[in-house]
Amino acid sequence: MKSLKKKVASAVYKGLLSIKPDVTLTEAEIISYLAYPPDQTMGDLALPCFKFSKELRMAPPAIASKLVEGFECEGIARAEAAGGYLNLKIDRGAFCRSIYDSIADTDKPYGASGEGAGKTVVLDYSSPNVAKPFHIGHLGTTVIGHSLKKMFEFAGYKCIGVNHLGDWGTQFGKLTVAYRKWGSREAVEQKGIDELVALYVKFHEEAEKEPALNDEARAAFTALEHGDPEITELWRWFIEISIAEYKKTYKQLDIEFDYYTGESFYTDKMPAVVEELKEKNLLTLDDGASIVDLEAYGMPPCLILKRDGSTLYPTRDIAAAIYRKNTFDFDKCIYVTSAGQCLHFAQWFKVLELMGREWYKDLVHVPYGTVSLNGEKLATRTGNVVLLKDLFDEAIDKAAAIMAEKNPELAGREDVAESVGVGAVVFYYLSSNRMRDINFVLEDALNFDGNTGPYAQYTYARTCQILHKCSDFRAEEFTPNDDEFALCKTLSLFPETFDQALYEYEPSIITRYVLQLCADYNRFYHNCPVLTAETEQLKAQRLALTQSTNKVLARALELICVRHPEKI
Repeated sequence: MKSLKKKVASAVYKGLLSIKPDVTLTEAEIISYLAYPPDQTMGDLALPCFKFSKELRMAPPAIASKLVEGFECEGIARAEAAGGYLNLKIDRGAFCRSIYDSIADTDKPYGASGEGAGKTVVLDYSSPNVAKPFHIGHLGTTVIGHSLKKMFEFAGYKCIGVNHLGDWGTQFGKLTVAYRKWGSREAVEQKGIDELVALYVKFHEEAEKEPALNDEARAAFTALEHGDPEITELWRWFIEISIAEYKKTYKQLDIEFDYYTGESFYTDKMPAVVEELKEKNLLTLDDGASIVDLEAYGMPPCLILKRDGSTLYPTRDIAAAIYRKNTFDFDKCIYVTSAGQCLHFAQWFKVLELMGREWYKDLVHVPYGTVSLNGEKLATRTGNVVLLKDLFDEAIDKAAAIMAEKNPELAGREDVAESVGVGAVVFYYLSSNRMRDINFVLEDALNFDGNTGPYAQYTYARTCQILHKCSDFRAEEFTPNDDEFALCKTLSLFPETFDQALYEYEPSIITRYVLQLCADYNRFYHNCPVLTAETEQLKAQRLALTQSTNKVLARALELICVRHPEKI
C-alpha cells in the first residue's frame, strides 16, 4: 500500500497543480492525508479535500470534483467525488498481483525500508538487579527492548544489545550485612538466587525493627566502593549466581546480549565525569552532596555524589553513555525502563547537554507502564513477586496439556509446548500499548482462545499445513473476491505498520496487526476453499495468498519475540 499511496499522491499533486500552478503542498503531505474508509462502498482510499481548501480558496466538494477530472493513476480503477472527499477504488487484480510479487521477492525482505544502513543503535534493556529474582516486573523492559532490537535490525541498523545489570549500589551493602548475620555458603550454593532473595527480604524485615542496620548496609557498600577484598569477593559471587539464573530465562526467550556490562563496569570511568563537571562549573555543593542545579530547566537537582562521596545512578549513567559513544559511535542509544524513571533520564540527559555533548539528542528513553499482580504492586523486599520461570512453567504445562488432547501424535511436543507457552505470556504483554499499566492476571495471559499468542501461532501453523500439502503452484493472475481482497489489503499494510511501530518504539502496533491478519486469513480460509478450489487458477491464487500470509505472519511474530512452530 505504501507504493500505491506514493503513486496516488503524485497523481493528486498533478491535479492540484492544474488548479493552482504555485501550490505549496507536497506529495509527502498528501500521503499523510490519505485514509482508509471504514465502509468499503466509499472506496479503498479516501482523500479529505478540506485539507486543501485554504490554499486553493475553493470549497472541498469543488476540489474533489476538479481532481476527478482526468485523474489517472496506475493501480487505481476508479476515482469518484463524494462531498468533500476524493474516493478511490483499487484495481483489485493488479493490486493483489503486486503485493504477492513484493512478498515473494527474495532479494528484498517485504516491509524492510533499509533506512538503517550504515547506522548503529545501542539498546540498553532488561538490566535486572543482581541478587534479585527475575519476575514479571522485568518482563516489560526485556521483551519491549528485544522486540525493538529485532525491529531496528530489520530496518537495517547495526544493533548492539547491552544488559546494564544492576550490580552496584546500597542493595549490596544490605545483602552483605544479611549474609554475614543470617546466611551461609552452604545455603546459597544449594538454593542459589532464591536464598539471596530470602536474605534480602529478611534484611528489610529486621531493619523495620532495628533501623541501625541501614547504617551498616551503607557502610558496607562504601567499603565495597573502596575495594574491601572480602566484600568484593562476596559481591562477585552474588553476581555469578544471578547471571547463571537469568540466562535460563533469556534462553527461553531466545535472547542473547552482546554485552553484560553492569553499573560496576563504569566505576573507574566516573571520576572523569565528576572532574569534568567541576571544570565546567556545573557541580555545586548542597548539604554536603554534589549536585547539578537544574532549577532553570524546571527540574530538581541532579545528584552526582552523596555526602559520603558515593556515586549515584546519574553518575554511572552519564559515564556509561560517554563510554558507549566513544566505543560504538552510535547514531541512537535507546534505554527501555519503567515510566517511573522519566525524570531521572530527563535530568542526566540535560546534564550531558550542559557538558557540551551534542549527541545527547541521540539518547532515547522508551518508558513503559507498571505491572501489578492481581491488583497488587510487586515488591522484592516484601516477597510479593511471581518469578518469570514459574510463570513460563505454568504456561508451558498448560500448552502441553492442550496439545496432548488435540494432537497426541505431535512430534517434539515439549519444544512446541515451550514455544506456545512462553509465546502466550510474551504476546499477552505486548498486546497493550507500552505506556499502559498492566494488571497481570495469569488466567487471561494463559487463555488459549481469542486474541492471544496461541491463536496467532495456530493460524501460522494452519498456513504451513496447507503449503506442505501443495507447495508447487503458479499464480498467473488474480481475480479476488471480497474476502481475498480484504486479506490482500491487510498484507499490504505490513510495511507502513512496521514503519509506525519503529517510529513510535511501540511493539504493540505489530501485535495488533498480527491479530488483524489472523482474523482476515481465518475468514478467508473458512469462506474460500483453498485445496478444493473450483479451478486450478483459483487454487493457485488462494495458495499464493496463503503463502503470503505465512511469510508476513512469520516475520511479524519474530519482531515481537514470539516463536512460530509449523505444527501445533
